[in-house]
Order: sequence, then C-alpha cells, then structure tokens
Amino acid sequence: MKKKIINKIKSIKWAQHLKSRRLFLSSVFSKYAEFTMVQEELYINNLLLAEKFAYLKGDIVECGVWRGGMIAGIAEVMGKERNYFLFDSFQGLPSAREIDGESELQWHTNTDGDFYFNNCSAEVSFAETAMKKTGVAYKCIPGWFEETVPVFNNANPIALLRLDGDWYDSTLICLKYLFPKVVKGGIIIIDDYYTWDGCCRAVHDYLSQTKSASRIYATEKNVCYILKMEE
Repeated sequence: MKKKIINKIKSIKWAQHLKSRRLFLSSVFSKYAEFTMVQEELYINNLLLAEKFAYLKGDIVECGVWRGGMIAGIAEVMGKERNYFLFDSFQGLPSAREIDGESELQWHTNTDGDFYFNNCSAEVSFAETAMKKTGVAYKCIPGWFEETVPVFNNANPIALLRLDGDWYDSTLICLKYLFPKVVKGGIIIIDDYYTWDGCCRAVHDYLSQTKSASRIYATEKNVCYILKMEE
C-alpha cells in the first residue's frame, strides 16, 4: 500500500511538472510564433525532445531556417553555453526533382497554396531578429547548402542537428557533411521525414550507404529524429 501511495505521489508530481513545463514552452511558442510555420503543439513537441538532450556538450545547427522561429525556441531550452548556426539560402527552396515525388513537384507549381509561403523564402533579417531575442551566440550562414555546408568548419561537435531542407538533395548533403560531426548520443531532427518523399528517401539512403547503426525514432506527435549510435 505504501509503495502504491509513493508511486501515485510521484505520478502526480510528474504530471504537475509536465503541465508547468508545457505552459513555459507555450510561452516560448508565443514569443516566436511570427517566426515559424510550425503549429503550437508540434512546436512544443520539438522543444520537449530537444531539452532531453540539453545535457550534451556541443553546438546546435539548423539547416532550413525560414524566419528562425524554431531554432530560437530550441535555444531557449538548450541554453547559452553553446553556439548556434543557421543555414539557409534565404531565397526560398531550390526546385524539386523527380526523386522528391509527385506531391513535391505539384507543391512547387501551386504558388497560391496555403503553405507555399512565397517558396519558403524570408530575408535573413527575420532570423536575426528572432535569434537576438534569445541572447545566445549565433551565426546566420546564407547560401545554397551545396555551397555552404561542405565548407562548414567548426571546432566544436554538434549536439543537436535539425534538418528542414524538404528535398532529397538538400537533406542528403546535410547528412553527408554534418552527421559525422554530431556527438555520439546526439540527435538529428528530420522535420520533413513524414511530409516529403524525397526527404525520407535521403535519410534511408544515407544510413544505408554509411552502414550506420543509428536508429530512427518518433515522438508522440511524429517529430522524427535519429539517435546517433556511433562516433
């Protein structure tokens, strides 16, 4: 009986903690809502996932930034004792190819669609404004991934890598050059894994080509992430 009571108290305390945490993360969402396309529940789920790895040493990298709202929120939970790097063309998405899938090709032609967002383009000033609100050390790196990612030279390892490049080529090039820099036990969040065929194919191709033992997981809200198993 005593053990049941203790377990019930622990359960209540955990529920109270989670409720309090969600209220805080909801306030983070409100702070950066104008800088992200991600809906509140999914945004909060990204942050809940990220903060589980806040103990890891290393920098944070996001490829595919738009206005910077997601990585700004991640900065709020991952802390100031690290650097944040934001890769984006800040000119929108490159053209989709056949390997990306029929829905991707159609999306690119539907310029009046609700989620087109001017081909996901945004001036770098938006991301800079969002990141200044966080108080962390950051650097925006404008340009196409094939030009900027391969020459990225940072002394620190990556604790969390978030990929939001949509297409096959964009995802694959980021995995090729940045996955090896992620610390063992670090995570790679794949924003478009369940959305775009090309992104999903790139993830599987990369893990297969490198014979990686790293696992693919998903949160209850289908935030896809890879847990890096090897150095």
